[in-house]
Amino acid sequence: MELSQLQYFRHVARTENISKSALELHISQPALSKMIFILEKDLGVKLFDRQGKHIKLNHFGTMFLKRVEIALDALEDGRRELEDARGRMIGTLHLSFDVASHIMPDLLREFRLIHPEVTFHLLQHFRNPTQTKFDFCITSSPVELSGTAQIELLREEVFLAVPESHPLASMKTVRLSDVAEDGFITLKRGNSLRETTDAFCARAGFKPRIIFESDDPAMVRGLIRVGQGIAFVPAITWKGTTDSSVVLLRVTHPECMRIIELHWMEDRYLSVAAQAFRQFTKDYFSRLGQSL
Repeated sequence: MELSQLQYFRHVARTENISKSALELHISQPALSKMIFILEKDLGVKLFDRQGKHIKLNHFGTMFLKRVEIALDALEDGRRELEDARGRMIGTLHLSFDVASHIMPDLLREFRLIHPEVTFHLLQHFRNPTQTKFDFCITSSPVELSGTAQIELLREEVFLAVPESHPLASMKTVRLSDVAEDGFITLKRGNSLRETTDAFCARAGFKPRIIFESDDPAMVRGLIRVGQGIAFVPAITWKGTTDSSVVLLRVTHPECMRIIELHWMEDRYLSVAAQAFRQFTKDYFSRLGQSL
């Protein structure tokens, strides 16, 4: 059993797609299939159920994957520990985030000005944070991330954005029920902001009438700017993404607030670079909160 077999198996187990895995691993599909076949032969069990062109991790595969994850994570932690022992602030951090995409480039730029040898693998707009491997995860998702420690980065108010021609544009505050009949611009289901704002509407006693739905926050912000509907806008992390044609209204009922957290795995070695990024991110968001 070779290390590369375990690494390739883990990738295929996560995607349950040989073609996609082969493309992402930069090897041929037949070579990857053969490597999985040899691993299964060595173990004496099938790790995947095959149905035509599709594969699905089976009971044996699920059992084995848990051990492979532990082994590969331990090896990676060992490598990072050796780098730290040599006094080098280097390494690649795997960062997942489903919030604050507007400000992340600036945060990462500022961090790398201080620590230029630290690189990042970024994962954005993931559907299920519980199935995502990361060193750090920045999220406001209500889904509990098992096995993680976390700190609160920001408690952020969410405004209602309306065109300047809207009948309520001259108001400072509104009740959410006042716009129950309006057309909304939203992110797609599965996004943490969408889940949060749907919950706001439910507490106000209505289901939003959605006229535009997108998986790209930049598209949502663009449609708000050209007056194609009303939308929810986080006060801090989306600050500066609208112009004078958009009016931001404070919602008095229900309270529209979300909490952004930073998560990391409790049982993983936290490298010097990771510790530096955790403290930097905490300080960066603290400055954001004070600037409002």
